[in-house]
Amino acid sequence: MKHIKIGLLGLGNIGKGVWNIIENNKNKVESYIGSSIEIKKILVRDIQKNRDISVPKEILTTDPNKIIQDPEIDIIVEVMGGIDTAFEYIKESFKNGKHVVTANKAVIATYGDILYELAKKYGVALRYEASVGGGIPIINTLTQSLSANKIDELVGIINGTTNYILTQMSDFEMDFNEALKLAQKKGYAEADPTSDIEGEDAAFKLSILISVAFGIRISPNEIPREGITKISKKDIEYASQLGYKIKLLAAAKKLDKNFEFYVHPTLVPIHHPLASVSNEFNALFIRGNAVGELMLYGKGAGSMPTGSAVVGDILEICKIIKTDYKNQSIDPFKEINLNIIGEGISQYYIHTEVVDKPGVLGKIASTFSKYNISLESVVQRARGNQSVPLIFITHEVERNQLDKALEEIKQNRFVNEIASILRVENLS
Repeated sequence: MKHIKIGLLGLGNIGKGVWNIIENNKNKVESYIGSSIEIKKILVRDIQKNRDISVPKEILTTDPNKIIQDPEIDIIVEVMGGIDTAFEYIKESFKNGKHVVTANKAVIATYGDILYELAKKYGVALRYEASVGGGIPIINTLTQSLSANKIDELVGIINGTTNYILTQMSDFEMDFNEALKLAQKKGYAEADPTSDIEGEDAAFKLSILISVAFGIRISPNEIPREGITKISKKDIEYASQLGYKIKLLAAAKKLDKNFEFYVHPTLVPIHHPLASVSNEFNALFIRGNAVGELMLYGKGAGSMPTGSAVVGDILEICKIIKTDYKNQSIDPFKEINLNIIGEGISQYYIHTEVVDKPGVLGKIASTFSKYNISLESVVQRARGNQSVPLIFITHEVERNQLDKALEEIKQNRFVNEIASILRVENLS
């Protein structure tokens, strides 16, 4: 019986989850893979640091080479975070004949194509289930369970921090800053939440999903994105009155020969399952040409859920080790005959604050008409104040065309503010 040894790079929240799952479920794990398994070495910054986990100090090291270059270690598990250093460690692991499991969305989204080629070159496996959706088995579902499908659409909530914030704003009438502070207190948001609230985290994950589901390499920097910082309690209220909830959606869609993708705060119909996804939970709505519509749902982050996904990848590689693991690395990239157009067309919700006087609505509507933008609905929510909210929902329009119209509208002295611009998804 082969004894499989693991090197763990990082002992933060995810690393602790991996350790606990392997130690606490060792009998089940070893029964599944038909081998004994152990974590031989763990890379940490400070060996003397007090940790709320029982790990023997003798297996801790501050030297990555004692793990990466150890001939007894079969699998490197990278859960340290960051981009460039983690990328270098993964490359060196491949060169030393190690299989790699990572939870690092930034590394896979930024350097995935390079890592796939290196994994093939050195005949090792690369797995990254935990990089998207925490404990939700999104990658394996797309690459295995739905491998017979042509995927036409992915739309989802793939950032738990922003979903938690929006839930507090919606359910408890908090403003953005109040909800953010609560998310930080609960541990759902970092001290510096910029990557989450500005949509960068979701763009990393969407880049990975696009490669897996559609075989297209789209850099995170190429994904049109907007965060949730401009969403107000008023927007939450108006959306609810119109029959929608606001969610930060990541989406990728094949529409005929066009391929659209974006990360954007969006009005989701209240009856759609995505509208009911609350707090730190994530969900991905998938449309395939054979399976039809389905939705994956669960905790998108956390020590144990994410650790579960990492250990699942470890066990898959253990099975590979016992067979012929040459050419076992998943390589999703292929040539696709599609027009890559980014954000595409959509309906939009426009929240303006205008001077309360006759003729304002007509002048704004006239400007929209000038740019061939038709309106589905117009709502004025209050009267009698110097500034009143005027809400528009457009029919489908290209974003650059909408921006041109709004730029002209902003020049009018009767327009105090374009408060927010949100997509409207009329999901079936």
